[in-house]
Amino acid sequence: QVQLVESGGGSVQAGGSLKLSCATSGYAFTSDWMAWFRQAPGKQRVGVALFDGSRDRIFVRDSLEGRFNFSRDIVKNTGYLHMNSLEPEDSGMYYCAAVSRGGDGFQASTYKYWGQGTQVIVSS
Repeated sequence: QVQLVESGGGSVQAGGSLKLSCATSGYAFTSDWMAWFRQAPGKQRVGVALFDGSRDRIFVRDSLEGRFNFSRDIVKNTGYLHMNSLEPEDSGMYYCAAVSRGGDGFQASTYKYWGQGTQVIVSS
């Protein structure tokens, strides 16, 4: 059983930065996918960054390249989402997801396990 616990959300001014953490148990960083999604009120959950453990590769949504990035600490069993130059449009609940069923890594339906989410609020 995989468990994911997000932390690090909060309120920040536009232009600021946040680092979200996803503490895991039961997840193998070296063999499976982990991803970060975000969801604004009334909108669909959207993939923002993912890590393919089988190929040790990181992918970031094109529109967020240069501002968002993914990193991981295998010793701590933790994945991170680094968010810089934040904009009010980046506000929402951020979720960590892991273990792929196969398919598009930026689609929510691809993942078996989810954390409870952490709230990010960016004010102008």
